[in-house]
Amino acid sequence: MNFVLLYQNPGFFSQLADRINEGGPFAMWTILICFLTTIGLIIFASLKLSQDHLFKKTLSLIHHVGLFALVSGLLFQFVGLIQMFDAIESWGNVSTELLAGGLKVTLLTIIFGTFTFLIGRLGIIILTAIKK
Repeated sequence: MNFVLLYQNPGFFSQLADRINEGGPFAMWTILICFLTTIGLIIFASLKLSQDHLFKKTLSLIHHVGLFALVSGLLFQFVGLIQMFDAIESWGNVSTELLAGGLKVTLLTIIFGTFTFLIGRLGIIILTAIKK
């Protein structure tokens, strides 16, 4: 009985892995690498608060990596939308459930890219506040 409950309620990392595969492995892994890089740079910048030049350079890198994640999420969303519309065009009459599923998949990359960008911006805001 416990096995059934565990199967019905997958863990956070299992759901994250499912969403990464669902959103397109190449697109989502690219954004995941940006996310992990952003987290690493935030930690690095927090250790280099006293070194002004290195601190500013790291904040700039956080900004650029977050922006790259956001823009690549948009790019991959548009590619996914084009693929979805091509499939709809070739199939003809498509159910609303299938259309909604396709739209959900295309939104995963932009959500994850935006989340990565916001974490980077939040890190920059907190680090700048701590620095002052």
